[in-house]
Amino acid sequence: MKKLKKIRALKTRLMTGNALLKNTDVQRMHWGCGTKGKAGWINVDILKGPGVDVACDIFDGLPLGDESLNYIVGIHALNEIPYPDVVLALKELHRVLKIGGVLRLSVPDLEKNIHAFQNKTENYFLIPDEEAASAGGKFIAQILWYGAVRSFFTSDSIEEKVLQAGFRAVNHCAYQTTQSQFGTDIVELDDRPRESLFVEAVK
Repeated sequence: MKKLKKIRALKTRLMTGNALLKNTDVQRMHWGCGTKGKAGWINVDILKGPGVDVACDIFDGLPLGDESLNYIVGIHALNEIPYPDVVLALKELHRVLKIGGVLRLSVPDLEKNIHAFQNKTENYFLIPDEEAASAGGKFIAQILWYGAVRSFFTSDSIEEKVLQAGFRAVNHCAYQTTQSQFGTDIVELDDRPRESLFVEAVK
């Protein structure tokens, strides 16, 4: 009975995903959209909410067929995946991208945070003084982001994980810049440049 329910749920998600693809001119996904779903994207998050087109757990499979999308953007989403499961999540994102498709990721940059802590640059951190007044307290609260962050990344470690997931190339990018063929469209979701690093993985 459980297996039958799971199969039915998967079929429902696939029908939802296929319907969204038919109604979208550009085949692109905002993965981990939270409450910031945007028109013109397939907005996917683990939780239901305003602006979320599809609520699903990536480990149950995204509701899309193989090679469905031109590009995917995830802003501070991969860092919420438990570290042992990061490559598995990346493989599922890889699956739904077309050949030559691009996965643009932004994650908190651990090196930037460490640098700010070592230099006692307390105004770098987004944590208010009433929650943590010391540089160390702010550093810890920010890198954990109140318990939401489950994986930490540096520029070389995220590249390593992406390549392990099967992507053929990784380009390191700055905020609002791209090395892809998708121009300004792929960077329109960019956010939090101060504490983030940006990469684009090519399938």
